[in-house]
Amino acid sequence: MSGLVAAVIPARIGSTRLPRKPLLDETGRPLVCHVVDRVRRARRIGRVIVATDSEEIVRAVEANGGEARMTSPAHRSGTDRMAEVARDVDAAGFVNVQGDEPDLDPDDLDRVAEALLDDPDSIWTLAVRIEDEETWRDPHAVKAVLDGGGRALYFTRNPAPYADRFDDARARGLAWKHLGVYGYPRELLFRFTALPPAPLEECERLEQLRAMHHGLPIRVLETTTDSIGIDTPDDYRRFVERQKDEAESAP
Repeated sequence: MSGLVAAVIPARIGSTRLPRKPLLDETGRPLVCHVVDRVRRARRIGRVIVATDSEEIVRAVEANGGEARMTSPAHRSGTDRMAEVARDVDAAGFVNVQGDEPDLDPDDLDRVAEALLDDPDSIWTLAVRIEDEETWRDPHAVKAVLDGGGRALYFTRNPAPYADRFDDARARGLAWKHLGVYGYPRELLFRFTALPPAPLEECERLEQLRAMHHGLPIRVLETTTDSIGIDTPDDYRRFVERQKDEAESAP
């Protein structure tokens, strides 16, 4: 097996809150292609593949110079979709990047890639310190609770850890927002996707709790760069505005 790290971007055509999200193209490029562009800037990622259930997405990615694979429409999660693609890719590890995260820091993706190669017995992910109470209370912002060595103790949509005031948690350095990037050493990816769903996973609607339920360690890398996922029409509108501002300020 080569020492290559590949990134897989799961992208499905169905979205309740933002229909046909990967193909939104008010910027002149489909949203999923913005994600591909960003991941390609990572130096330790040797290959970037979009894994999808939609021929439209395949055509859009390929028309913009990317690589895409059709996967089964029966998959319950993006990680299952990723694992289907991974079986045919000669790589030592895989980074799972959400198809609606066009603002990820490529340097953070490099750190995840390096970590999964250095420690093939752990799943790796990212978290950023929470600096405002609104994010801490937002159920769409997943919170990570860490031990002293950077291992994940729990993930939740609730404010965590418990504190009478948000400032108490922030001052103690305990308030963390989880970023939905995962680094899997090859064999650990297949072990994870072979496991049955866990009760906590289904309760919180957080797939990473399946790994924790079954004793697979998740280690967390700290980043100072937040990533804004595109979940709603307002999120996408703000992304389009940021793209316009960047284009106007470019030399």
